[in-house]
Amino acid sequence: MYRMGQEELDEVRKVIEAKKLFMVGDPASGHQQEAARFEKEWAEKVGTDYCLLLSGGGTAALLCALAALGIGPGDEVIVPSYTFMASATAVLEAGAIPVIADVDETCLLDPEDVERKIGPNVKAIIPVHMVGMPCDMDRIMAIARKHDLKVIEDSCQCDGGGYKGKRTGSIGDIGAYSFNDYKILSCGEGGGFVTNDRTLYERAMVFSDSGAAFRPYAKDLTITPFLGFQFRPTELQGAILRVQLTRLEGILADLRRVKARIMGELEGAPGVRFMPSNDLEGDCGVICGFQFDAPEPAIAFSKVEGVDAWRPLDSAKHVYHTWDPIIEKRVGHHPDVNPYNHPKNQGLRTTVTRDMLPKSLDILGRTVFVALDPDWTDAKVTEVISACRNAAKSAAQTAEKEAART
Repeated sequence: MYRMGQEELDEVRKVIEAKKLFMVGDPASGHQQEAARFEKEWAEKVGTDYCLLLSGGGTAALLCALAALGIGPGDEVIVPSYTFMASATAVLEAGAIPVIADVDETCLLDPEDVERKIGPNVKAIIPVHMVGMPCDMDRIMAIARKHDLKVIEDSCQCDGGGYKGKRTGSIGDIGAYSFNDYKILSCGEGGGFVTNDRTLYERAMVFSDSGAAFRPYAKDLTITPFLGFQFRPTELQGAILRVQLTRLEGILADLRRVKARIMGELEGAPGVRFMPSNDLEGDCGVICGFQFDAPEPAIAFSKVEGVDAWRPLDSAKHVYHTWDPIIEKRVGHHPDVNPYNHPKNQGLRTTVTRDMLPKSLDILGRTVFVALDPDWTDAKVTEVISACRNAAKSAAQTAEKEAART
């Protein structure tokens, strides 16, 4: 999380004093309606008709999205090679098979490889807006419509981000968000589901609440309730997030200000090449990305003191070649619920090997992210810029040594 304080405490206190923590309740009895009010406010913020607040994080939002679309055994879903494993595991939890596609120089889903990976069993695409950066949604949506596929935007690391004037998550058929401790907005743990389709919303709502048939809203459903899971949020989550939402625009503005200054002052500096962006204005400003021609200078850049930097390749959980449970097909608590064993999934693309996407490994290995903070002072930003200049020099020297060696 970036910012949290007394305002969140005050809202939580109201809920506790009302002694109404369950998400469903009658306002006449003192129920604060925090979860329901957040759902309405988040839908308005991102520009969709419907929203669900969930307790299970972004993974729950993705699973609800897949369930809403009726995706299950016999289906394949395209996911990127660089994302938290949940983007792929949610597909498996729905009973389907994830097909992993390359990223391009933006470190985001490569539309060209998406089209190459489309087969007769593919039903959906999950572009992931990683570290606050928007995917190339124009091309992805064009491909999806051409092949009659659904698009689930994984905007879990891009709360409030944008792409060509629209909020990420509102462009595809369904959008998924995360509000856990490491995200732009946080209530400790939580997820968000958005869509403009009433039927998809109802299916996700029923799937997220095993007691949906007994809720007051059941009489308004246009679908027949079925037994789902239990991802209901608490009023405490809603209370915290409603305050967090008031902070969103300030957080994004300050992150973008910091990034713009760093890029502006480093533009043209020796050894500096910024990674490309699909929409720099919509980028949340969570990181500033640098790219190099080889991994050695990227490693040298990331090790310079004063730069909070890392290569995405070095992430212990965000690159497909570290997803051991998927590579080893260890899914589910019982063999009969493991989707890799399901009869309908036999013959689908179930094999994942650590070296199957060399293009992704190459790009992620020669890219460096520098973490940014919206609360940095001007003096701190000056320090970071200076450190990045030194890091770029170190990277250039390393590149020269490598060139001389070869």
